[in-house]
Formats: sequence, structure tokens, C-alpha cells
Amino acid sequence: MPEKPENMIKVYRDPRKNEQFFKDRVGMGTSYDVGVRKVQVLDREVQIYFVNGLTDTLFIIHLIEQLVDVNNYDENADEAIDVVENRLVNQQVQKVKTLDEATDQVLSGLVAVIVEDAGFAFVVDVRNYPGRTPEEPDTEKVVRGARDGFIESIVINTALIRRRIRDERLRVKITKVGERSKTDLAIVYIEDIADPDLVSIVENEVNAIDIDGLTMADKTVEEFIVKQGYNPFPMVRYTERPDVAANHILEGHVIIVVDTSPSVIITPTTIFHHVQHAEEYRQAPSVGTFLRWIRFFGIIASTVLLPIWFLFVLEPSLLPERLDFIGLNKNTHIPIILQIFLADLGIEFLRMAAIHTPTALSTAMGLIAAVLIGQIAIAVGLFSAEVILYVSIAAIGSFTTPSYELSLANKMMRLILMILVAIFKVKGFVIGFTLLLIVMASIRSFHTPYLWPFLPFNGKALWQVLVRTTVPGAKVRPSIVHPKDRQRQPSGS
Repeated sequence: MPEKPENMIKVYRDPRKNEQFFKDRVGMGTSYDVGVRKVQVLDREVQIYFVNGLTDTLFIIHLIEQLVDVNNYDENADEAIDVVENRLVNQQVQKVKTLDEATDQVLSGLVAVIVEDAGFAFVVDVRNYPGRTPEEPDTEKVVRGARDGFIESIVINTALIRRRIRDERLRVKITKVGERSKTDLAIVYIEDIADPDLVSIVENEVNAIDIDGLTMADKTVEEFIVKQGYNPFPMVRYTERPDVAANHILEGHVIIVVDTSPSVIITPTTIFHHVQHAEEYRQAPSVGTFLRWIRFFGIIASTVLLPIWFLFVLEPSLLPERLDFIGLNKNTHIPIILQIFLADLGIEFLRMAAIHTPTALSTAMGLIAAVLIGQIAIAVGLFSAEVILYVSIAAIGSFTTPSYELSLANKMMRLILMILVAIFKVKGFVIGFTLLLIVMASIRSFHTPYLWPFLPFNGKALWQVLVRTTVPGAKVRPSIVHPKDRQRQPSGS
């Protein structure tokens, strides 16, 4: 948490004391990247504190040139402070009265300019964080659409949002989180659309975060603000696409942008926010609806298809005569439940191996794994062909889920259903599926029902979930976020 104002040290008028403060507090002289440049301006010492690697060197050189050039003119030494302020040619210059504030700003990539006898410091924004250029995120690719994506710089990320929403009522409130990391965090919303209570809740939750540092960036923030515990279902939505974030802001959501993270947090969200994809809105409404239904079937298959098939294997009498081919075509020596768990575990091995394998080797690894697990495992009798088939369908269904977090939660629910079916058969499936619905219905994300608009039921909103409506036809914003302005289209349209 930030220090109390009464405990902060004011900027000294003696430049030697200011320099000693930076040596003692920041380790200047010990840490190679923290430095100071001293120049004389109108017989007064001017100190410029900076951190190498976080600042633009050319900007600092330009500032020094402007300050030194003052000595070539016959200026009054008593006006040195005002002259220095006028020579700081930058669009963002502010005054801070304490060395603690100046230190925080310097460690954030800004420079602190302290003039002898001033009693305060000028903070100039010359940040130039190391990073990459905006590029299309791997997990949210589209056939048609924008190819830019969020990166690890909060400055670039907020600019990408501002580029899409040039509304004067767009608010980007920035704060620092973490006693030691002092990570920049921005809360983004539109003032006359977002629910003030929602904004207040998010701000209070963010300000209440008490931790040393946000090394895992937005994920750490999520665990503090939603208090998820061991609930596997995602309570917030992540996106790396600026167009998706901007669309949610226009609906009335609040966005949290954390520095060093290439994704932003969307709040509040329901489960249906996690099953939508930008590709649906880059195609015609009918095509988008078709893609959405296919995705729904894939998500359902990834959760319940394998338990239902296993139930039919255990209870063949449940199958009608026309479907009696479903099941095992031959007996195996290994129990089916064990085969399913081993096959599922093998797919998890492949997924993890693909993440940690260099790109040049990942294709070869996939081919080898397919041969080993597919053909050889069946040939030696370790797996039956039907188990491989249905486990593969379930795995592919999990990959169609736009939200990676939701796909992992569905996999856990599938395994739990498998265990219940293995123990209690039909009763196990019914009880397990019922408990799953009850648990999901009880989840609240910022007081938002997780299964809305299915529970509580809202017919119009549910229709927009099932069918990708046309943009001109979507005239009102979702009521679940309680927007101040319900009308999506401008008045008179």
C-alpha cells in the first residue's frame, strides 16, 4: 500500500541531500541502471534522475540541450526555476513535492528534474518501455479483421483502446499496485454508460490489493478482486484484442489494464461471454450464427459427450436398437474408465509438450505422438479404438472453446462426471450434471449471475446469445451490466 503523506520526505533544497536520498533509497551508484546527470543552469545545479532501459535516451539528451542552452542568454538567476520549467519541452510535465513520489515516477520510467532551492521536482514522461509491436494474438485469430493486439505496455494498450473509442467521456484512471513492484494499472470505462456502482466496486477492490508485487500481472489482480478460491470456472474474461475490449466498453463493461500483461480483464462477465468469438462478428449474421452453434456443440461435446458414451457402455439397454452400434466392439483387458483417463492424460501431456517444445520441433513431436498413441497403443491393446475416438472428439471440442480458462474448467467437470458415472451409472450422471448446474447458477461475478440470461431467464437476451443479431438490430445494451444509457444506437437513428 502507498505510504502515508505524513511519512513522505519532501524534496530538499540542497541538491546533495537529494542525491544522498537516491543513493540510500534507490541504490544509485550500486545499481548500474539508476543514474543522475548534473548540469549548471544560471548558477544553479539541476539534477536529472533516470533509469536506463525504461527511458528514451534521445529525449533526455534533448532536454539537457534545452537546459544548457539557457546559459547562452542573459537570464536572471532568480528566475531559474521558471526558466527550467519552460525549457522542459515535453507534453507531460508535473510537479511533485516529495522524494517518495519522485522515486516512484523515476522507477516507472519517467525522469525527475530537481532544481537547486526549488523544494519540488519536475517529473517528465519520457518512458520507452522495452517491448514488441502490436500483433495479432495467437489465441484469438480471425480470418478477417484487425491484426493488432495488446502488448506488454500499458501506454500502448490504452492507446489502442482510445484509437477505437474517441469519446470525450472515455475514462482511463491509472493507479499503482504492489508495495514493491508499483505496477501501473488502469481502469477503463465510459462515464455516461458504465454503472457507477460497478466502477466504484472495481476501484475499491483494486485499491484494497495489498501485495509485494504483481509478478503475474492481471492474473494476480483477478484473484484479489473476484476472490475465486478453488472455483475452476473463469470469473472474468481475458482478451488480447483491442476491438473486443472496445466493444465491451461500449456495452457498459469495465476494463482493467495491467502493465506487463498482453491481455486485459473484462468485468463483469457471464459464462456466455466466454463462448463468443470475434470471428462471429466479422462474418454475416447467418454465418456468425452458424459458427456460434458449431462452437456451442463443440463446448457441449467437450463436457458431456464422453460421460454419456461411457454411460451407454455401462448400460447398453439405454440405447435404442438403431444406435446399438455405439459402445465397444470387442472386450479389452484394461477397464474403460482407466483407458479414458490415460488417454485424457496423454492429450494433456501432448498439450504441455507442445507449449514447451521449440516451434521447429513441435510438428515432428505431434506426428510421433499421433503414431504412438493412435496406432501402436491400439495395436498392443492398451486402448480400444472407440476410446481414442471419443476422447479425441472431446479434446477437439475443448479446443473450440474461445476461453482457454473455460476449456480447462470443462475438462475438470468432464472427469468428475466420468467418476460419478463409473460409480453410480445413470444416477451418477444425473446427480453430477444437476450439481454442476446448481454450482454454476450460484456463482456471482461482481454480483452478476453466471448463467444469465438462462438463469435468471431473459428471453430477448438469450436470443442474442443463441443468434448473432445484426448490428443495426442490437439497439439496447445488455441489462446485466446496468448501463446508465440503455440505448446503443444514437438518438434519432
